[in-house]
Amino acid sequence: MVSLKSKSHFLRFYSWLPIIILFISVMNEFDLNYLRLNYFSFNFPFILIFFFTLKDFKNFDYFLVFLAGLVNDTVVGLPLGISSLSYVLICISTSYFRNITIRPNPIKDWFFFLFVISLINSINYSILTLFFSFNLILMNYLVNTFFTFIFYLIFVSLFKYYLRGLND
Repeated sequence: MVSLKSKSHFLRFYSWLPIIILFISVMNEFDLNYLRLNYFSFNFPFILIFFFTLKDFKNFDYFLVFLAGLVNDTVVGLPLGISSLSYVLICISTSYFRNITIRPNPIKDWFFFLFVISLINSINYSILTLFFSFNLILMNYLVNTFFTFIFYLIFVSLFKYYLRGLND
């Protein structure tokens, strides 16, 4: 089997893959409405940002995360800075959690993720309804938080597989 370290261009692309996927996901605004599934949505960028900030991934720059938030606001049609604020708050809270954790535990990480996305979604909901007079349905935020929380476990296993491939 050929090592990734022998192929420097491929390794460089492979190491920047999480940021590339983040920008693709915010530009795409992944939505499952065409499947006619009511009350099903999850926030993939939250999962991606939380995991790679928690693992202190070297190529996951906070400025690029901020720019991805601006792109997301432009694509979705939100006031500029709402998603960037959310993404940076996830980075800050995850960095704090990583620094205070003595022994990493996947279950603690998972429940801290629930706390963080609940806080971020409540801040987003409050800002958009109070300051910008958006008519938002709270149930959509609750469903989004629930499915994002559930899908975190699936994506974490995929991301760990990615990190193992990068370290080999």
